[in-house]
Amino acid sequence: MESMLNKLKSTVTKVTADMTSAVMGNPVTREFEVGRHIASGGPGMCWRIYNGTKKSTKQEVAVFVFDKKTVEKYQKFDKDQIIESLKRGVQQLTRLRHPRLLTVQHPLEESRDCLAFCTEPVFASLSNVLGQWDNLPSPVPTDIKDYKLYDVETKYGLLQISEGLSFLHSGVKMVHGNLCLENVILNKSGAWKIMGFDFSISSTNPSDAEPKYSCKEWEPNLPPLCLPNPEYLAPEYILSVSCDSASDMYSLGVVMHAVFNEGKPVFQVNKHDIFKSFSRQLDQLSRLSPTMLNKIPEEVREHVKMLLSVTPNVRPDADQMTKIPFFDDVGAVTLAYFDSLFQRDNLQKSQFYKNLPKVLPKLPKRVVVYRILPALTSEFMNPDMVPFVLPNVLLIAEECTKDEYVRLILPDLSPVFKQQEPVQILLIFLQKMDLLLTKTPPEDIKNSVLPMVYRALEAPSIQIQELCLNIIPTFANLIEYPSMKNALIPRVKSACLQTSSLAVRVNSLVCLGKILEYLDKWYVIDEILPFLQQIPSREPAVLMGVLGIYKCTFSHKKLGIPKEHLAAKSLPHLVSLSIDNNLNLNQFNSFMAVIKDMLTRMEAEHKTKLEQLHSMQEQQRSMNINTSQTNQSEETKRTPSPGNQIDDVFGGSSGSAGVNGKVNGNSAPAPQLNRMSLTLEEKQRLAKEQEQAAKLRNQPALAPQSIKPATPSTQAKDLTSSLLNNMTSLGSLSLTSPPRPGLIQSSTISAYPSTNPMGSMVSNGYNPTMGFQTGGLGMRGPGPYGGMATTTSTPNFGALTHNQGSTNTPDMSALDSLFTSNKPKVSLNQMAPPKPTPGTTATPWLNQFGSAQPSQTAPMQGAPLAMGGVTSGFGMQANPFFSPQNFSQPTAAPGMNAGGGLRHSSSVNNDLKDLFG
Repeated sequence: MESMLNKLKSTVTKVTADMTSAVMGNPVTREFEVGRHIASGGPGMCWRIYNGTKKSTKQEVAVFVFDKKTVEKYQKFDKDQIIESLKRGVQQLTRLRHPRLLTVQHPLEESRDCLAFCTEPVFASLSNVLGQWDNLPSPVPTDIKDYKLYDVETKYGLLQISEGLSFLHSGVKMVHGNLCLENVILNKSGAWKIMGFDFSISSTNPSDAEPKYSCKEWEPNLPPLCLPNPEYLAPEYILSVSCDSASDMYSLGVVMHAVFNEGKPVFQVNKHDIFKSFSRQLDQLSRLSPTMLNKIPEEVREHVKMLLSVTPNVRPDADQMTKIPFFDDVGAVTLAYFDSLFQRDNLQKSQFYKNLPKVLPKLPKRVVVYRILPALTSEFMNPDMVPFVLPNVLLIAEECTKDEYVRLILPDLSPVFKQQEPVQILLIFLQKMDLLLTKTPPEDIKNSVLPMVYRALEAPSIQIQELCLNIIPTFANLIEYPSMKNALIPRVKSACLQTSSLAVRVNSLVCLGKILEYLDKWYVIDEILPFLQQIPSREPAVLMGVLGIYKCTFSHKKLGIPKEHLAAKSLPHLVSLSIDNNLNLNQFNSFMAVIKDMLTRMEAEHKTKLEQLHSMQEQQRSMNINTSQTNQSEETKRTPSPGNQIDDVFGGSSGSAGVNGKVNGNSAPAPQLNRMSLTLEEKQRLAKEQEQAAKLRNQPALAPQSIKPATPSTQAKDLTSSLLNNMTSLGSLSLTSPPRPGLIQSSTISAYPSTNPMGSMVSNGYNPTMGFQTGGLGMRGPGPYGGMATTTSTPNFGALTHNQGSTNTPDMSALDSLFTSNKPKVSLNQMAPPKPTPGTTATPWLNQFGSAQPSQTAPMQGAPLAMGGVTSGFGMQANPFFSPQNFSQPTAAPGMNAGGGLRHSSSVNNDLKDLFG
C-alpha cells in the first residue's frame, strides 16, 4: 500500500512539475487556471492539451501547450522553422470562425519555454481515441483508453469534417494541406473539429470562380514538424508539386479509411525515400483491391474508393460528400439539426422537439447526454420552448444515473421548477414526479420539487388541481412522511373544503383514500376521520368518497378503527349519512354493508375482551383461593399458634382459654386473605413472615415440665392457729437460712389461690430452662400505721433456678401481717382475686401477664390482682418469645370472688382487729 501511494505521489509530482515548468511564465496563466494533462494533438502530436478555467468567469477551456524543450535536439534554424510553423497554424485557426473548426478562446502566447493558447473545452484528438497515445500522460486516462466510437458518432463526425472542408474550399478558398487524425479534435460534447492549419494554402485568386493554389516542393531534409503527414497527402502533392481542394478530399478518404480500420492509413510511407514510396502507392491506387476496403461500411465504400482515386477530377468535392446517403442516418440528421438550431424559429423548433422522443431511444446514451442534452437545456432560457423541451430532458433523465442527473441535469432544471407560466410546465413535472422524487436529493426535493406540488394544489386552474390530485397517489410512497403529514395532506384537505368544483372535492377524497396506507394509524384517526365530518357537501359522489375513506381505514390491516371510535364517532356519522335523501338504493346498501361490518367487528372485539377479562378474573380468583389454602396449611404445619405453643410449653390444657383467643380447643376464624393480587409490599411482608416462621421452626423444641398445681382447699382455717404455726416455722427458718433482706425477693406465688389467707408457696410449673420468675408479692407486717402494703418485684430470671432447687420452702406469707406499712390499709375484699369470667377456666399462669405497672411499688387498692394477689402485667416486656399483640388481656370484673380465692367475712375482720388492735 505504501509503495502504491509513493508511486502515485511521484507521478502526480512529476506531472505537476512538467506542467508547471512548461506553462510557468506564459502570459496565458494570467487569465487562466491550468489543470491536468488530458490529451495531445496537432501536427506530430506535439501539442499537450490541459483542461483549465478562466479566472474571471470560471468558464471551462482547454489549454494547448507546446514545450520548446522537445525541439532542443534540432539546430537553431530547424528549431526556428518548427516554432514558426506552429505559430502560423494557430494564428490561421484563430482567424477562422466556423462550427466545424476548433474555436480559439485565447490567442497564442509565447514565453521562453513554451507556446500556449486556449480553445473551447476538449476531450481528445481523434488520433488519441483511435489508439495513438503519443505525448499523453502516464498512465493513459481511462476515459480515452476505453473510448469507443459509435456508428452515429462516426457518421456525424465524418459529416462534420466534410462540412468543415466545404467551408474552407467554398467559403475561404483555402486548402487545409494536412488533414489527418491528429488534426481532428473531439470537443467536450463529442463534436469533431478541424485544427492544424500549419500547412494551409490560400488561393492566389480568391475572387475568381476557379481558385488556384501554389504548392511547395517537398523538402525531405526539414524536420518532420515542418512537413505535413505524408501518409495522408495526395500523390500529386509529392509527385507533381500541385494541389487543390481535391487534395484535401484525398486526405478525407484516408481519414475515413483510418476511422474504420483502427487508425491505420491506406499505405505506410517510407519517409527516407518518399518519392519511391509514392510511386509505388500510385500504382496500388490505380488497381485498388476490394480487400483493402472491406472494413468500410458498404454504403460508403464506393465513395471512399472514389476519394482515393489517382485522378483528382474523379474525387467528389466536399459539398457532394455532405449529401451522400451514408450521412442520411436519423441519428446523424438529428445531431446535425441540433447544430443548426440557432437558425430555426420557434415553430420549427417546436415541431422538431415534439418528434424528438421517438429518436432519443435509438441514440447511444453518450451521444444523448453529451451532445443532445446541452442543446436542450440551452432552450430553457426561452420560456415558450420549455413545454416542448422539458419532456425530452426528463426522458433523458430517466436513462441517466443519479450522479449524472445531479451533475448534468438538475442544475439546469432547478430554475424551471419555479416557473409558473406556461401552465404546461407544471403539468409535465407532475406527470414525471416519481422520476424527480427518485433521483433528486432530499434537500432539493424539499426546496424545489414539493413547493411546486403545493403550488399546483393551490393553483386557480381546476384542471391543474384535478391532475395534481390524480397524480399524487402515484408518487406518495416517495414523499417523506413529515412532508406528507405537515404540508401535503393539509393542502389536499384545504382544496376539498374550499373549492366549488365537485370534481376537485371528489378527487381530493379519492386522493386521501389512496394515500391512507402511507399514513400512521393514529394520524388517520385523529386528523382524517374528523375532517370527513367537516365536509358540508351532500352530493352522492362526495358521500361515497367519505364512505370509501371509512371503508379503507376500517378494512386496512395496517390501520383499522378502534371499537371506541367506531361506537362514539364513526358509526354515528355513517348512520347519519346513510339516510341522506340523495343516495340511491345501491349507495344506501353500500353504506349499510360497511355499517354492519363495523358493528359485527365491534361486537366481536368487545365480546372477546369481556370473555378474556372474565377468564382472567376466574383464574385469578382460583389462584387466590389456592394460595390462601396453601398459606393456611403451611402456617398450620410450620407455625403453630402462639397460644398452643405457650400452652404446650407451660402445660396448659386444651380446655383452657389461651392468649390468642382459643376457647375449649376451638380457634377463632383466621382473617380471609385478600382475593385480589398481592402488592409488592404485601409480598415482601409475607416473605419476611415465612422467613421468621422458618427460623422458629428450626429452633430446638421446648420440653415443658408440667407440675400439678396445689389443690385449693375450701376449708376455712383458724387464723390464730395458723399464725402460731407460721411463727414456729419462722423460728426454724431463722436458724437454718442465711440472713435475707427485709423485702422478700423472688417469692414464688401459687398459680391457684389457696385457702391459706396469704397464699401457699407452690411451684408455678415453669420449665427450669426458661428462666422465668413470677412477680413476688412482698407483704410487710403491721407497722406503726397498722396497714398492709404490697411490693411487686421486677421479674428476676436468674433466681428461678435457685428457688426451684429448694423443695421445702416455708410459707412466710402469714408474717406479712406483722409488719406495719406507711401505705393506706387495704381491705381483704380488695385483695381478693378477680372472679373469672363465667364459662372459662383460669389458666394456671396466664393471668400473670397483663399490662405492666408504671412503678414496682404501688398501693393495692384499685389494682386488679391475678394468681393470688399478683398484679397483672408481668413478663410481656421481659419475655422475648412472645409478642404483646398475640395475647389478649382478660379483664376481670372488680370484686369477683371465685371459689378458689380468699374468703372474707366479718368475723375474720373482727378477729384481726382484736388480735392486732
